[in-house]
Amino acid sequence: MAAAKLVLAMLVVAVGVAAGEGGGKLRQGYYEQSCPRAEQIVKHYVERHVPHAPSVAATLIRTHFHDCFVRGCDASVLLNATTGGGEAEKDATPNLTLRGFAFLDRVKALVEQECPGVVSCADILALASRDAVGVIGGPFWRVPTGRRDGRVSIKQEALDQIPAPTMNFTDLLTSFRAKGLDVADLVWLSGAHTIGISHCNSFTERLYNFTGHGPWELPHL
Repeated sequence: MAAAKLVLAMLVVAVGVAAGEGGGKLRQGYYEQSCPRAEQIVKHYVERHVPHAPSVAATLIRTHFHDCFVRGCDASVLLNATTGGGEAEKDATPNLTLRGFAFLDRVKALVEQECPGVVSCADILALASRDAVGVIGGPFWRVPTGRRDGRVSIKQEALDQIPAPTMNFTDLLTSFRAKGLDVADLVWLSGAHTIGISHCNSFTERLYNFTGHGPWELPHL
């Protein structure tokens, strides 16, 4: 359990620092003057509702990762398709199983009541993900804030950039390096699967016929 908690803590360090953060200059207490109760509002809502639906913690972490891996942590995964017909990131196959959008909308609405137009959706997603993991017994980590919300969300970018469950280790490492992440980041981020569930068809091939030379097996590093 201690190892799993450490992995989850390193997960968000990797996501939050190395994946771009949506273009803002981050710092602790970014909203101390403009919306001093923002983090408290997010935390209170998460602590009140996640115990009734613990799986929300896993989906928030996954949503946070999928957001950060495309265009940085700018909440672009939360945007809907445009009226002109352009499909958004949430319409891409890897994101069709994301949940928790209504949960995040409710948190955002509460923060908006307190401080209209101040706190970004990207920061709310990062804070809610941290707080939800804490509610289910995971670690606490400090989340710097100041992310800016993106206004562009493109389905094809999510299809091209989000790592697929069919990728072997070499492909995964290539994908992560393209985002400025290394082997350690890949291991830490993979550790997010210590919570939540995975469907059997996502990993069945990795369970059998290991010979030391298969595509799923780790090379010597």
